[in-house]
Amino acid sequence: MPLDCAEAANWLLIQGSEPEHKAQPYRIWGFVQGEFHHTDDSPIPVGGWAGEAMAANRIGPDKRSASRGQIKRARLGVRGRVPGGAPLDYALTLDAGDNAATYRSNPVQLIDASLSYRFTPALRLRLGQFKHPGSEEGMRPAPRQPYIYPSAAVDQLVNESFFDTAGEDPLDPNHPQGARSLYHDIGVQLFGALPDQQPDWEHSYALMLGNGHGITRLDDDNHKDVYLYWASEHLLGGKGAARLGTKLFIWRQQGKRTLDGAEAGTYARTRTGAGFIHTQERWRLSGEYVAARGMIPNGTDGGAVAGTWNLSGTQLAGFNLLPEGKANGWYLEGGWQFAPRTWLDLRFDRFDRGTDHASTYRRFDTWTLGLRHQVDRHWQLMANLQWREGEAPDLAASAPPNQLLDALDPRLSLQIQAVF
Repeated sequence: MPLDCAEAANWLLIQGSEPEHKAQPYRIWGFVQGEFHHTDDSPIPVGGWAGEAMAANRIGPDKRSASRGQIKRARLGVRGRVPGGAPLDYALTLDAGDNAATYRSNPVQLIDASLSYRFTPALRLRLGQFKHPGSEEGMRPAPRQPYIYPSAAVDQLVNESFFDTAGEDPLDPNHPQGARSLYHDIGVQLFGALPDQQPDWEHSYALMLGNGHGITRLDDDNHKDVYLYWASEHLLGGKGAARLGTKLFIWRQQGKRTLDGAEAGTYARTRTGAGFIHTQERWRLSGEYVAARGMIPNGTDGGAVAGTWNLSGTQLAGFNLLPEGKANGWYLEGGWQFAPRTWLDLRFDRFDRGTDHASTYRRFDTWTLGLRHQVDRHWQLMANLQWREGEAPDLAASAPPNQLLDALDPRLSLQIQAVF
C-alpha cells in the first residue's frame, strides 16, 4: 500500500470492516515511527515563572527537553474475518511507543479491540474500542498522516485529555488522568455506505454511542457520548486507501463530563466539524473547521511545565480547563508530488481558544512546511518546520499574556517510518 499521499478514503469502512472478496482469517500489520524534535527552548519571559521552561517550547509527552529523539509509535495489530462463514470482522492493536497513549498509563497500551458485523453494505454494526467518527485528521491512520503534528484545533479540541478538576488548586499540577483519547472511545456504532444511482458517488454515515472516556478510563458516570457523521464523495479513481476524489463531510460529538474540586459539577461537551478533501494523482487540497463548547483546554499556569514551582515557591503550575468555555479553529492545507515518491506539503492552521471572554481569549496561528519522501513501500522519511505565533487579541500588546506568547519558538521535526 503506497504511503505517498493523504487520500479522500472512506476510513469508516477501511478501518471498520474487511474487504468482502479479500477477507482473510488474520492479517498482521504494524509500523514504527522514530522522531527527532528541536526548539530553541526559549524560557518564560514574564510572570511568576519567569526564567523557567516554557511548556509550549518543550517536547512531549513529558516536556523534559526541547531537543530529543524518541520512538513515537511502535504499533502492532492483527485483523481479519472470524472463521465460520459469518461476515464478522475483528481488529486488535497494541502500542508501545513514547506518546500520549502510554505516558502516565500502561507502557503497552491496547488501542483497538472491536468486532464488526455486516448485515448489508449499508448497515454494519461495530462493538468495542475503536476510533470514533469525526475529524478527518483524527480518523486518518497515523502512517497516512502528511504531517508529524496535527493541526492545533483538532489536537486540542478533539483528541481529548481527561482531568479530574478544572485546575483551581494552586498546589495540584492537575495532570491528565490516564491516556489521551487518541480519537477513540468504547461503545457501539452503526455505519455503512448507502447506495447511489450515480456509480461515481458514495455516501457514508455513522451513528455511535460511546462511554466518552477514551481508551483507558472506565465509564465512571451515567453519561454517554453521541457521535454523528456523514460524508459524500465524488470518486475519481483508485481504490481502498489509495482512492482519489472529492469528499465532503460533517460531524458532531455531544456528551457530558464530571469535575471535582471548586468547580465540581457536570458540564456539557460538544464538538462540531465540517470539511473537505480533494485528491488527484499528484496533488491534494483539504480543509476543516471545528467548533467546541465546554471542557476547553486552557494551558498551564504561567505557561510553565506542569509541576514546576513558581519563583516564590507558593504555587505549582498545573493544567487548566474552561468547563463552560468556547473555542474554534480551522486548517487549510495542500500537497504537491513534485518528484517520484516525494511530496511538498504546506498547512496553515488557526486555533481560537476561550473566545467567550477577553481575559481567556487566545489565538494561535501555525504554518507547517513539510517534505516527505517514500523510499519504498515500507519506508518513509518526513521533515516538518513549524512557525508558531500566539496572541491575546483583546488585551494590550504589552500585557503579560502577549509577552508570553511572543516567546513561542519555531519547531523542527524529523520522522522515519517503517510499515509492514
